[in-house]
Amino acid sequence: MSDTNSSLPSIERLVEAFQRLPGIGPKSAQRLTYHLIRMKREESEELASAAIGIKDNLMTCKNCFNISEEKICGICRDENRDHTMICVVEEPLNVLAIERSRIYRGIFHVLYGVISPVHAIGPEDLKISELIERINHNDIKEIILATNPNLEGEATAAYIRDTVSETDKNIEISRLARGLPSGSDIEYVDDSTLVHALNSRSSIK
Repeated sequence: MSDTNSSLPSIERLVEAFQRLPGIGPKSAQRLTYHLIRMKREESEELASAAIGIKDNLMTCKNCFNISEEKICGICRDENRDHTMICVVEEPLNVLAIERSRIYRGIFHVLYGVISPVHAIGPEDLKISELIERINHNDIKEIILATNPNLEGEATAAYIRDTVSETDKNIEISRLARGLPSGSDIEYVDDSTLVHALNSRSSIK
């Protein structure tokens, strides 16, 4: 008896690969796999080349740790931005969300996560020491804490607030306004809500 399509090794391998992506379950993985099967070979090769290109061409900015194709990202190189103001976010996707609002003109610092005892993630696992180093070597006047408004995000913001205050008591430390829905991810917040949260940020020193 011949194998069914779903048990073919090449199909199973791709389905399993898609399921390793965030938000992709078994059914979505199967749909994506069969969509690729219907694609022209040139289109499949272009997709594969683009995926490999991400790994070959992208790096993290050595200043803010955002994703970049150069050692210093475009935001950090932009002389028209306010380099005395740093917005601290959890992930690179949060940078995209805030940039989309077109209201923030400072620079960023990406933590790559939040403090989470449940997942054994402590301050030393994040880019917090690098943030303090930036503060020590630059004229920073304000730190905006833009971690997500959930338990772990709030705990991380509180830790950074205390650490920054010990480093430089003259720096203004602010938090995005409470208009953000509790438990939400900044990357999914609509632009108008994010604009309000930035404009209405409050000091938490």
